[in-house]
Amino acid sequence: MARIAYFRVSTRDQSIESQRHTLGGSFDKEFSDHGVSGTVAALERPGFQACASYLREGDTLCVYAVDRLGRDSIDVQTTVRDLMAKGVIVDVHGLGPIVGDAGVLVLTLLAQLAQMERNRIIERTDAGRAKAKIDIATTGKTQKGATSLGRPVQHDAQAIAARSWELGSIAKAAEALGVSEATVSRARRQFPRVAA
Repeated sequence: MARIAYFRVSTRDQSIESQRHTLGGSFDKEFSDHGVSGTVAALERPGFQACASYLREGDTLCVYAVDRLGRDSIDVQTTVRDLMAKGVIVDVHGLGPIVGDAGVLVLTLLAQLAQMERNRIIERTDAGRAKAKIDIATTGKTQKGATSLGRPVQHDAQAIAARSWELGSIAKAAEALGVSEATVSRARRQFPRVAA
């Protein structure tokens, strides 16, 4: 009867440490997924897949919140029901072990709230992007002063490509220009050498 933890963060620059600290540590085994959206089905995440394979009857799976299991209500409910059928106890921080019909009902409501929040995040992001496009079209800048959406262009791809063709090597051009070889390769694809 092992105590197992599962952690998930949506972006690579986030840390699971706050989840681990809140759950109190001292687990027999830990599994995690880094940089994986909650919209990805639980069994399609490598960390959770390994966790599900490891769990045995009588084990307790500890998670920080329902949305760490996922943000798709049906997937979360299916995942928890499958674990319960296997004899695994699912313990959600602040909620406790999911047991019986009442536990499943609370889980269903929380999973639906997690999915609603995900939908609201998408709506807010889309609305912000639409507003930024309008601002750029009318004033030339977004509310935050950017002149375009996406990552800013940091290098002159045409100049990089031209210099790389002159030097005859991606590695030589990258070293001479102080950029990565990937940047030189992209520039070459964008501005292929024209035969004389």
